[in-house]
Amino acid sequence: MAHPPTVPPPPDRRDFLAQAAAVVIGGALALVAPAAGLFVLFDPLRRKAEGGGAVWVASLAALPESGEPRQFPVLATHVDAWNRTPNVRVGAVFLQRLADGGVRAFNASCPHAGCFVGFRADKNCYLCPCHNSTFELDGQVKDRTSPAPRGLDDLPVEIRPGGEIWVRFQNFRPGEKERVPV
Repeated sequence: MAHPPTVPPPPDRRDFLAQAAAVVIGGALALVAPAAGLFVLFDPLRRKAEGGGAVWVASLAALPESGEPRQFPVLATHVDAWNRTPNVRVGAVFLQRLADGGVRAFNASCPHAGCFVGFRADKNCYLCPCHNSTFELDGQVKDRTSPAPRGLDDLPVEIRPGGEIWVRFQNFRPGEKERVPV
């Protein structure tokens, strides 16, 4: 006697939904690792640049009352794409105590080629050793034949309680007539 052919039962709708859910969840999980990797890779690009804030430079007591400028290093947190290095020298400033009790600050980089400027007490002026540019105490170019395209770059100063001198440090592109922040 011949047995009737066996017919497979029709697919169960529950099995289809379980398989579809497994595919969707598996696909979502497969995307998590690459998405997390891309997030970490591009993290430095989406971060806002730090800086622009004032940094502590010196105390008022460190400046001579005579008004002679003094050079001080500027230490700040240096941040590049993936690294954050605290307390790194990012430049230098000249600070000068003014007769009215205020303080004037100049970036110590020459606006001509970016060399560090020094103060010549015997000539009462700033001098760039690279091309002999000279600058008055107020930062203006002293000698009009100087190759410097502008005077020294002044920086905003804040004197905080306790005589702390804070400067909003900024570098500018050398060789330009106008101040172009770097």
